[in-house]
Amino acid sequence: MELLAGSHAIATSAAMEDLGRQMGRTLTAGDVIVLTGPLGAGKTTLTRGIAEGLGVRGPVQSPTFVIARTHPSLIGRAPLVHADAYRLGDAVELEDLDLDLASSVTIVEWGRGLVDQIADTWWEVEIERPVGDAGDPENLDLDAPRTVVVTQYSSGGF
Repeated sequence: MELLAGSHAIATSAAMEDLGRQMGRTLTAGDVIVLTGPLGAGKTTLTRGIAEGLGVRGPVQSPTFVIARTHPSLIGRAPLVHADAYRLGDAVELEDLDLDLASSVTIVEWGRGLVDQIADTWWEVEIERPVGDAGDPENLDLDAPRTVVVTQYSSGGF
């Protein structure tokens, strides 16, 4: 995923899925991705694209109520584990989910500040969406441009 590190201007939800497909084609077992952004930013949309690029079974939906879903590969690659840490209190609760970080591609929505305690390296994907300047700031379906910033971290820093 080295080539995708940096900032990306995303104009539409289709472009967000396309970025995810590109990421999914480069990810391998052991890769951990933390998705951060406000409600409606496109975290699950990006994950759908990643799932497509990985070639896993869908459908990919937000795991908010089930906390984590595993999507097995349809083409012999690593499965995708899609987790939502929004309702978790700390890294201990995330670790208690017993996610198979080594054998899967793991995506954790709302995982900033938690994943760094259970993984040695991970990718932070920050999605920014506009609020307030084009009508109702609570309109989560607003198909407005997003900025996606992809950075790799390790427990020892960058």
